[in-house]
Amino acid sequence: MDFEHKSVMPGEVLTALDVKPVGIYLDCTLGGGGHAKLIGERLSERGLLIGLDQDDAAIKAATENLSGLTCAVRTVRGNFIDLDKILDDLGIDKLDGVLFDLGVSSHQIDTAERGFSYMHDAPLDMRMDRRRNLTARDVINGYEETRLIKIFREYGEERFAKRIAAAICRTRKIAPLETTGELAELIERTVPRTKHGGHPAKRVFQAIRIEVNGELEILSDALRKAVGRLKIGGRVAVITFHSLEDRIVKETFKQLAQGCICPKNFPVCVCNHKAEIKILGKAQAPAPTEIEFNSRANSAKLRVAEKIFDARSNSRRENHDETKSYTVR
Repeated sequence: MDFEHKSVMPGEVLTALDVKPVGIYLDCTLGGGGHAKLIGERLSERGLLIGLDQDDAAIKAATENLSGLTCAVRTVRGNFIDLDKILDDLGIDKLDGVLFDLGVSSHQIDTAERGFSYMHDAPLDMRMDRRRNLTARDVINGYEETRLIKIFREYGEERFAKRIAAAICRTRKIAPLETTGELAELIERTVPRTKHGGHPAKRVFQAIRIEVNGELEILSDALRKAVGRLKIGGRVAVITFHSLEDRIVKETFKQLAQGCICPKNFPVCVCNHKAEIKILGKAQAPAPTEIEFNSRANSAKLRVAEKIFDARSNSRRENHDETKSYTVR
């Protein structure tokens, strides 16, 4: 099937990044290239757009989607936790903007054989990067009951975590769970369906997906690396889709925006710690008209920050040649 994904809050993202025509921009979650193409259309032939994604299908689709841009374009298959190495390999030091559009893409959900959805019966997979070894089947059939409970509670905020984990362990003693349909049916039999809570398997599937892909454990570190690569005045924009992601982004931004970290009882500052970023406003939500058009935007939040201090150069100002043409190795 074609790689289809409706980009969430496209206008807000462009405003947030304040795209400069000769700038260098990194989309850490390229997907089908929807956001990236909008950014690229604002770049001149001397600008550079870098797209990063761990999904081979996304890289293939985005490379084709971005082929008509006049700016330089480089797509890389990889995980955003490795953005320092990826940028070093490309010969890029500083960026004008970085975008993270977190979570699972529409294409991944709608492609049944990827095993992300409880609406389609498919092998338990859920790997965004199909080069990884760990699958949803491994988690469901291999993890101890206590570990399943922990994952369902922490990553899915599932109040019936203990009951679901116990049911899984009883069932797999007879035969391994092999498909998303089997797992979804088991959860439906185990957990009462609420009027407004959606499918009872929703939170468990989210939790398993996060565990398989290590989504939350790398997020804060990746954000810090992205900020470290920004030029003074450069911006980072992050779209989240559930409270766990948003909490990490909010806390990381808060820490990076903190100045003095001396104990409160110190009369003067001796730490010389400088805030690296300025948080630009509160989290933004999609407009009601967008949610009506794209229901998957319903839970989205956009947070934006601007780089105000570079720890490496110990400066708040950075001069760069506005006429420079950007090339990649």
